[in-house]
Amino acid sequence: MGTERAMVLPLFMFFLVSTVSVRAQRTTTTTNFTFPGFSGNESVIQVSGAATIKPDGLLRLTDRNPDVTGTAFYNKPVRLLETNGTSTTVASFSTSFVFVIIPTSSGNGGFGFTFTLSPTPDRQGADAEQYLGLLNKDNDGNLTNHVFAVEFDTVQGFKDGEDTTGNHIGLNFNSLKSGIQQPVAYYDNGNRLEDFLLERGDPIHALLHYDGPTQTLSLTVYPASLESRPLRPLISQQPVPQLVGILQEEMYVGFTAATGRGQASAHYVMGWSFSSGVDRPLANPLNISELPPAPPNTAMERGFDPQILALIVALSGVTLILLALLFFFVMYKKRLQRGEILEDWEVNHPHRLRYKDLYSATDGFNPNKIIGAGGFGTVFRGSLSSSSSPSEQIAVKKITPNSMQGVREFVAEIESLGRLRHKNLVNLQGWCKHKNDLLLIYDYIPNGSLDSLLYTRPRQSGAVLSWNARLRIARGIASGLLYLHEEWEKIVVHRDVKPSNVLIEDNMNPRLGDFGLARLYERETLSHTTVVVGTIGYMAPELTRNGQSSTASDVYAFGVLLLEIVSGRRPTDSGTFFLADWVMELRQTGDILPAVDPRLGFGYERGEAKLALTVGLLCCHQRPASRPSMRMVIRYLDGEEDVPEIDDHWGYSDFSRRSKLEGYVSSDRADSSSVASFSVTRVSSSSVIMSGR
Repeated sequence: MGTERAMVLPLFMFFLVSTVSVRAQRTTTTTNFTFPGFSGNESVIQVSGAATIKPDGLLRLTDRNPDVTGTAFYNKPVRLLETNGTSTTVASFSTSFVFVIIPTSSGNGGFGFTFTLSPTPDRQGADAEQYLGLLNKDNDGNLTNHVFAVEFDTVQGFKDGEDTTGNHIGLNFNSLKSGIQQPVAYYDNGNRLEDFLLERGDPIHALLHYDGPTQTLSLTVYPASLESRPLRPLISQQPVPQLVGILQEEMYVGFTAATGRGQASAHYVMGWSFSSGVDRPLANPLNISELPPAPPNTAMERGFDPQILALIVALSGVTLILLALLFFFVMYKKRLQRGEILEDWEVNHPHRLRYKDLYSATDGFNPNKIIGAGGFGTVFRGSLSSSSSPSEQIAVKKITPNSMQGVREFVAEIESLGRLRHKNLVNLQGWCKHKNDLLLIYDYIPNGSLDSLLYTRPRQSGAVLSWNARLRIARGIASGLLYLHEEWEKIVVHRDVKPSNVLIEDNMNPRLGDFGLARLYERETLSHTTVVVGTIGYMAPELTRNGQSSTASDVYAFGVLLLEIVSGRRPTDSGTFFLADWVMELRQTGDILPAVDPRLGFGYERGEAKLALTVGLLCCHQRPASRPSMRMVIRYLDGEEDVPEIDDHWGYSDFSRRSKLEGYVSSDRADSSSVASFSVTRVSSSSVIMSGR
């Protein structure tokens, strides 16, 4: 009996200890702190290197001395790992901080700083410059680093060849090469991105939140002068599985910063709050009025002696007067020369704008204003006034043609296209000729192209274009092409219909743009062009045989584009896949719906999808005469007409034996013999131009 009691007691104690152990494993310590300034917290914030807490309460990570590093960490470890049985997850955490970066001088600063989760409260052995006081060239990328960092980079990124400005934010996992990277910007109330500089010398607010149950990490950064924080984060990533492998049992939270040999900035933190735990905490908000005053922006200050400064001012004044006289003399001479060669269309064109206004609107054609570039020229964003109203925003396409004759021919056709007005076309507001440059001014549409909505945005944020939006866009493009083909005073053949040439407004209204290859034809005439133009994948098959473009070739390109909108797939991939053939094969099997973009899931109407795919195949008919007009395409899509059956000669077999183009459309034919061609130059490098002999 005594033996049995002796055995039962250890078993009971083992069960009790095991239960306590399991419960202990499921416990996550909560950490909360808020520093509205750092005065009196010298014992709580562990600093090293160039970092220090200033008497005014600012935490300075680095001064503007070259090639230094500085770190500042909360001196107590944070427990973020939660163990439940055999699985380990990362608990929720959130942080908010306000910082200021002041460069040595305007345009000459670096290198940036990080917010870091680190296994140690300092970063001994870390290098300056692009290593930001966090890692060095020997351990960068090692899995044993166990560091997660949000970098605020002000110099062209480390191993980031695609970054041209250096003004970006990145999420780094054990490496200074960012796993996720975005230019510095915030979303305003209209859900538009507004970019700004980190090295502006003004307070900037950063909010980082990780939601443990959903593994979602979001980051928002914006000027602290805004009245309210943006509702949409700049970066939202789900899931972030790397954190489980990076975080250890105890981690330290803090900041690292660095300067370089020739580039240096002072990095300040004005206030900081942090919270962690399993109950999805949010860091306490920081009120900018309760923080220490921002450090003075002395980037442009110079300590000249007053006498030297007076001499510099005097010499500068004399130089300015001489330059002004030289400027007026040169302008007067140019006006005299210009008056001898000006033609009537250059003087009286109703949409001509002044070069100096366009120069001012684009900040002197600042590279930071570039929103597109290609073989045709460079496109700049600009504003015709100091207001940021969307109605005042413009897109300026700067073209450098090969000859003055080319400019005159181009402007002769622009004079006609300038009268095109339709809700589904990008409107040409005007033009300007300056020296050998031709500047075209269009409406600015900030929502980007259809190409970015179909491919780039889903890759970056997971946001998939909805089915209703796709149908609205397809109908809008069809309406724009109908206007060009049948409703305007002349026939306009666009010749380059593709997703990158369709711009999308905020209400998902599409606008067809980029008329760099378009042709104008008089009605009741025949086209005699022998120039093959377009983009691979969207070019009608007859173009490669006789080079004669027509409205039917536009219909073919629209058919490919319609199939692309529905399927979410590009028309070809290096010649091994052809979208139209693939959809036709599915139709012949009796089930065409597998062609619908799988990212839509069940979020589409089967009848509408089948109709759109069938209309797209009909538009892609290899015989031009068998393709519908854009008016019939709209009637098909609106359900006003039944779509005819596609005949057995949809492919090449019958068409390949024909030697003469059966051009489309209605009774109108086209001719370009009396007008100029838009195929002189080109914006999109993906488009091709092949001249016939």
